[in-house]
Amino acid sequence: MTSSPRARSRHPMTESDDSGRAEPSGSANRSRPVFAWLMIGLLLGAGSWLILVSTGAFQRGAVAVESPTRNPIPDRYDAERAMSYLKQLCDLGPRPSGSAAMVRQQRLLEAFFKERGAAVTRQAFETRDPRDGSPLTMVNLIASWHPERPKRFLFCAHYDTRPYPDRDRNNPRGVFVGANDGASGTAGLMELANQLDDLPSDIGVDLVLFDGEEFIWQRDGGRYFLGSTYFAEQYRNDPPAVPYAAGVLFDMIGDKELKLYYEVNSIRLAKSVARSFWKKADQLGVEAFVMRTRHELRDDHLPLNQIAKIPTIDVIDFDYPRPGIGAPSYWHTEQDVPENCSGESIAAVVWVAHQWLLSLSSAATEPTR
Repeated sequence: MTSSPRARSRHPMTESDDSGRAEPSGSANRSRPVFAWLMIGLLLGAGSWLILVSTGAFQRGAVAVESPTRNPIPDRYDAERAMSYLKQLCDLGPRPSGSAAMVRQQRLLEAFFKERGAAVTRQAFETRDPRDGSPLTMVNLIASWHPERPKRFLFCAHYDTRPYPDRDRNNPRGVFVGANDGASGTAGLMELANQLDDLPSDIGVDLVLFDGEEFIWQRDGGRYFLGSTYFAEQYRNDPPAVPYAAGVLFDMIGDKELKLYYEVNSIRLAKSVARSFWKKADQLGVEAFVMRTRHELRDDHLPLNQIAKIPTIDVIDFDYPRPGIGAPSYWHTEQDVPENCSGESIAAVVWVAHQWLLSLSSAATEPTR
């Protein structure tokens, strides 16, 4: 995840500020009792605030897992299995582009998708290491099921991690395993792969893992979305025989307090896709999907929309965890660990994605509940 330039606007709630202008001299006597009572109220309020703070009333403890759904998630979308995938990826350690851990992750994922019947290809491209300008090879992984079929869909995520937890107040050069920001989207694609062995006869699917989403060694600035940009350029320059009808990006879908709002650029660039995806969530009772906008984000879906012209939405919970008094931020910190994620959140997103996909078949049936 990137805040600048990626999080172009955050839409926080704003608070008004009283100016405290002086009253005209003729009204001074009349305002004195009101002023006195106001001061007493402020002092009492301040005392209550100090008591609450001193007793820890606003201190946020461990975040409890909150069910993202109104109805039980069907067994085929396995929350424990999805969580095991996330942990397996995090056990590799930090996975920035070009690292030994990234190479191990690539081998793991290639074998995983092949075991589930996909044709797996590597899309390699060259770039430069921003630290010293040396050559660096990055790799997008593409797992394909039935690319020749008439209705073809793209699901994607980035699988690299930011090199450091640069927004960690205590240790900005510490260890960043990217449980939510990186591993959750990848684990979501892995769980989705378990659902693709019985696709309708007119549906084909590609799962794409982008490298170089945030190969950034400083807090702000730098080049983002290298893998998705390269993928989009290759798609535009050498179009496939069957183009993608739509795309879905998974990013930060593992939050224990999952809330997925419409992302502003997704609504602007792929409105019909977003509307149909959130409608499917509503039909299934997945209450984590909220039908209103909250954040405008730059993410891997922008090159897909703007360069490749694939209508693609960003399924993302950028608030990690949910905002509130005393709430920390785990984004780009050492707290982005499996303990702050939920397999149920990932499974709920995969449930929606799979049922949405099935509903687009010409032989669509009633959604599984």
